[in-house]
Amino acid sequence: MSATPSIAVLHTSLVFVNVEPVINDYLAELAPDAKVLHFVDSDVLATVMRDGEVSPASTQRMVHLAQAAEAAGADVIFSACSSLGPAIDVARRLVSVPIVKIDDAMTASAVETADAIGVLATVPTTLPPTCSLVKEKAQAAGRDITVKEALSEGAFSVLMSGDRDRHDAMVLDGARALAAEVDAIVLAQASMARLAPVIAEAIGKPVLSSPRSGAEDAVRVLQKQRA
Repeated sequence: MSATPSIAVLHTSLVFVNVEPVINDYLAELAPDAKVLHFVDSDVLATVMRDGEVSPASTQRMVHLAQAAEAAGADVIFSACSSLGPAIDVARRLVSVPIVKIDDAMTASAVETADAIGVLATVPTTLPPTCSLVKEKAQAAGRDITVKEALSEGAFSVLMSGDRDRHDAMVLDGARALAAEVDAIVLAQASMARLAPVIAEAIGKPVLSSPRSGAEDAVRVLQKQRA
């Protein structure tokens, strides 16, 4: 084990590298002494979006990222992509390093917060894995919940083009519509997280996002590994 603790972050687009560096910010705050390693396949999310599913080929690409992180000596691997959750389930079986999904802590908290949970996304392929994860956490907690999903279609592409204001307006509109049917809303992508306070104020209901809780979860696992 290296003297310096290390966290490997798996990226499936450049959004958290070039557009929203929030994950780096949280890890720097929560684990200032840790070395953060970034492993990026900047096309795999786009491939999943084109395919409309996580194909075996896309799964293999995520496994390769996880294996590269393990070979680099990471103490914990942090998967920053919600859409590739099913691929991470496969990777967990093939590497010995613990892998934390960015949505693990958020979804666990959500099922303790509400009986009717709304899942709001800007990428359609994010909805099935996030909804499945909410249901998985509910089953583990012995909770009977209802899950409603909604898509702010096109908003992610707008964000990647650099138009944050339009993206934000689209997400807020989607949240307002979804709020009528649920007790709390889960933001299915970390790229939406900075809007959580604005949405919560607008709808008057709890809004959960993943980057900080996910980073805290990864740091907890890191500390356990290093103990």
